[in-house]
Amino acid sequence: MAEAIVAGGGHVVPLAEAEALVWAAPRDPEALRATLAEAPDLGWVQLPFAGIEHFVDLLDDDRVWTCGKGVYAEPVAEMALAMALAGMRHVAQYARATEWTAPAGINLLGANVTILGGGGITESLLRLLAPFDCRVTVVRNRVDEMPGADEVLEADRYVDALPDADVVFLALPLTRDTEGMISRSELEQMKRTAWIVNVARGGLIVTDDLVWALQEGVIGGAALDVTDPEPLPAGHPLWSLPNCIITPHVGNTPAMAVPLLSERITTNVRRFADGEPLIGPVHVDLGY
Repeated sequence: MAEAIVAGGGHVVPLAEAEALVWAAPRDPEALRATLAEAPDLGWVQLPFAGIEHFVDLLDDDRVWTCGKGVYAEPVAEMALAMALAGMRHVAQYARATEWTAPAGINLLGANVTILGGGGITESLLRLLAPFDCRVTVVRNRVDEMPGADEVLEADRYVDALPDADVVFLALPLTRDTEGMISRSELEQMKRTAWIVNVARGGLIVTDDLVWALQEGVIGGAALDVTDPEPLPAGHPLWSLPNCIITPHVGNTPAMAVPLLSERITTNVRRFADGEPLIGPVHVDLGY
């Protein structure tokens, strides 16, 4: 991060001399609270992750806030596509098998796809899905056309996009409005063969309801790069379900993140110095 700041034309200085702060501790809001109290005149704070749920209580209109929004879209979208294919084509179950088993699986080719969220991950995922000739519905806060999407629905209509979907991707921030948005009632609206893929935040899904849906065959399966709680404890029921794929929040690994975040920091430092709008602004009123 220090190298990225210098590459953008900035200088790493003691806090008392700083005009801006690049924050590197994504899960330590109290330390940031103390830092802001010590340096109340900071004009800009750059947060490292796209998700800022740990820092919502610190947001204010006294300074500019930016986050990692869009920084990690490409690797996370790639992970989402891999998880969908692994689930829908039965790869996870085959990988666990110890003997030859019967044919199973459904196609992503020509499938009905729903994506909840309309940010950078969705933009990347739409491009990756293009060769699969899917019919894609995107649900987002602002109903704008998105290249690769056949339909865009308002956020409050997300349940309408569930019943026909062969796969549902979650790629939206965790806020007070989205927490627990996928619960028993929503899962019951989905096809019995449908898969849900979560590469956003575990709290979007009510975990106990998901366990029930998987155990009872209400949906085809779940592929989770994020969970609630996280890390998922050893012995949790999700680990033992054959129709559940779990990866340890690796849609974006440190090796992938360092060059991507460094580029964002460098760009924003340069823009801050030149008085230009910064990339990845936090919407303080919306909490993301």
